[in-house]
Amino acid sequence: MNKKYKKLGLSILLDLIGFLTIIPLDLVWAPISGYLMTKMYKGKKGKIAGIISFLEEIIPITNIIPTFTIMWLYTYLFSKDNFQEEEDIIIKT
Repeated sequence: MNKKYKKLGLSILLDLIGFLTIIPLDLVWAPISGYLMTKMYKGKKGKIAGIISFLEEIIPITNIIPTFTIMWLYTYLFSKDNFQEEEDIIIKT
């Protein structure tokens, strides 16, 4: 299976964990979520997404936002950087 689709599966799983945590556990899950986001997505985008993920998990009303999946969609479907990488692969082959 392609590496990016494994990351999608992990993103969906982590979002489900975030949906299922109850308020006291959010205090533990929020920093873990932010940390995992920065490890899954490197660079400035990953750091920004990590902060957003932390805030989304720590604020109870926003727990329904699938932050990891949105970041995957942004990274692999909507980012200009991804289009450039795909063009480079096509040109090299």
